[in-house]
Amino acid sequence: MPTHHANRVRIIGGAFRGRVIRFPQATRLRPTPDRVRETLFNWLGQDLAGWRCLDAFAGTGALGFEAASRGAASVQLIEQDPALIDALRLSRDKLKAQSVTITRADAVTWMHAAAAASFDLVLLDPPFDQPLLLDAALKAATHLVTDGGFLYIETPGAIAEPPRGFTLWRQDRAGAVSYQLLRRNSSG
Repeated sequence: MPTHHANRVRIIGGAFRGRVIRFPQATRLRPTPDRVRETLFNWLGQDLAGWRCLDAFAGTGALGFEAASRGAASVQLIEQDPALIDALRLSRDKLKAQSVTITRADAVTWMHAAAAASFDLVLLDPPFDQPLLLDAALKAATHLVTDGGFLYIETPGAIAEPPRGFTLWRQDRAGAVSYQLLRRNSSG
């Protein structure tokens, strides 16, 4: 059962710990549960100082704001729902999260177009009701992850095999949520 109440989620660690992100009611919105976010950032280490992060299907922004809260140098949130974009902007302004950039776009299209971009952490949590979207998102995201960087995937089921050039770093399951952290192999 999700740990959010009345369209809000609490940031669990870092500089914004305990602060609340509010968001509009959306039928397809499924915020990453507290326990899952806590586990992910324990795996990554709590200090993301200097990291460049991409939250490709931002939704509530919980994953991206958690990264910013832990010192990420830049956090790019991609979301296409206009009401969620407005809520993300309000949350960013309320938190004074200067490292967070919000872009309204289709995540897969944006990732394909961002050929020159590189990120230390790419967060993929596409809508669970669109299973084919995950495959497209994975294909679009893999070139964006730096050598030694991480790719986080949250799905209703496990991924059969990591994409080429990636190694399974950690994985777990919480209720209906399966989540994996992959690491890009260093090329040199």
